Amino acid sequence: MRFKNLDLNLLVALDTLIRVRNVSRAAEEMFITQSAMSNALGRLRDYFDDPLLIQVGRTMELSPLAVSLEQPLRDIIVRIEAAVVSTPSFVPEESTRSINLIVSDYSLHTVMPPFLKIMTEQAPGMQVNFKPQQNYPHLLLERGEADLLVAPTVFCSPSHPAEHLLDDQICCVVDADGPLALMPMTEAAFLAAGHVVMQPPNGGESFAQRICSQLGLQIRVDASTYSFASLPLLIRGTTRIALVQRTLALSMLNLGGIAIVEPPLPFPPLEQSLQWHSYRTRDPGLAWVRAQIHKGAAMFRSSLKEFD
Repeated sequence: MRFKNLDLNLLVALDTLIRVRNVSRAAEEMFITQSAMSNALGRLRDYFDDPLLIQVGRTMELSPLAVSLEQPLRDIIVRIEAAVVSTPSFVPEESTRSINLIVSDYSLHTVMPPFLKIMTEQAPGMQVNFKPQQNYPHLLLERGEADLLVAPTVFCSPSHPAEHLLDDQICCVVDADGPLALMPMTEAAFLAAGHVVMQPPNGGESFAQRICSQLGLQIRVDASTYSFASLPLLIRGTTRIALVQRTLALSMLNLGGIAIVEPPLPFPPLEQSLQWHSYRTRDPGLAWVRAQIHKGAAMFRSSLKEFD
């Protein structure tokens, strides 16, 4: 199909080339030969009268025109994908659809196990792919690389719909046999102790770090990790503190060696939201998956009542 003398099939090739900036990888992603992709790039260059991708050393850089086309083109592709994937009806038991979820390892260790159990029982043919959270995670929704995002509400985008998933409290986790477990946490003790923090691998800050900054608490970071779930384990046998989501800490109490202590100042709750692209609001499959994530969150909270 052509529009203004442009083969619209070339738009998909252009979107892939702009995204991966490599002819060979773009060809692999589109399941075509490298020569076919090179031919597509040549036709695109002729149509736009622009190089689009420029070889600089061993990498390819985008021309100014390609940069200006990146977002509008991605928006078009996401719209088309949303229209094609969405069907008027959805039968979980019969679906073989693949769902991509962006989650932190906190969600991966808490809400996602019961959610995946539900999916296994009710939609055994569906594939669920968990992908790591990054700085500005909503960008993955906008690029069409994710169907759903579970993240703190403060990190979600105001440009796309979201719904409240759960609230959690931030608590201090300390060594069960250490001096910090023997008495209520004071601000002086909190600031004097070394901290183990979760540092997002691609920059940014965790919710707990942001709250400490807002409260004027300048903590001393002795160690950092990329995983929330490792925090309780890394303070065992030390006099350090880790700020951890309370539900995650409770779920790890049975490992032994850790104790939960309240912070010296009241921390605002961590509000987790479930977000999706605005183009996918009427997708019945995603609406059903969202409902199952809510059920998974409820199941997880219920499982912790005996510890709380």
